[in-house]
Amino acid sequence: MVTGRVHSLETFGTVDGPGIRFVLFMQGCLMQCQYCHNPDTWNLDGGKVMQLEEVLAEIEPYLNYYRSSGGGLTVSGGEPTLQAPFVKALFKAVKERWNLHTTLDSNGYNDGEKIHELLEVTDLVMLDLKHINNEKHKKLTGVSNERTLKLAQWLSDHERKMWIRHVFVPGIHDAEEDLIALGEFIGTLKGVEKFEILPYHQMGIYKWQSLGRIYPLDGVPSPTDEEVERAYRLIEQGRRQATCV
Repeated sequence: MVTGRVHSLETFGTVDGPGIRFVLFMQGCLMQCQYCHNPDTWNLDGGKVMQLEEVLAEIEPYLNYYRSSGGGLTVSGGEPTLQAPFVKALFKAVKERWNLHTTLDSNGYNDGEKIHELLEVTDLVMLDLKHINNEKHKKLTGVSNERTLKLAQWLSDHERKMWIRHVFVPGIHDAEEDLIALGEFIGTLKGVEKFEILPYHQMGIYKWQSLGRIYPLDGVPSPTDEEVERAYRLIEQGRRQATCV
């Protein structure tokens, strides 16, 4: 019997891939991002244990919305690749039964070869690049960015479709050399269909408080439109430099 630990689900997601999507949030994550708005997903033993058929039954009533909008199923987290066998079985099932588009929303903290069977039934990977500078990545998330960058390269080498997302926090992501370096790295990758900056927000603070945790970014504001525009400009400069080499 195939089961997974599920944190929560959303039936009408509109920002987690193309079209209207069913979004399944898996439990467990090995990164502890300072801006995480779901720190209650970190615990590997938390969440609700669900059988594959239970999840499929949650998806089925909304199939017409997903199909008519060009949407499908997105599995997020936490970090969904930590439960790769369950997610693989789920993606395989929705493809065989309903031919649904599948998206994996991942921080990339895994090895492409170890999860290649999951990636074989994944139509799109939404990859979160937390920070291009490794030392700053460690401070922000608690771990190195090496695995994430390697997975990005694996996806590129195997010509997989990617959307890359980057949360922008003032004071953490605004160094010019980092933004250009991020653009240069993205510029070397094949298969990147979209790049998006996600402006930092404070909506998850109450969850930290409810868990009795000190919120590390207390008092940090959301970026201004000008800061986000500057970041896009510098990242695009880096991408152009990479493609000109």
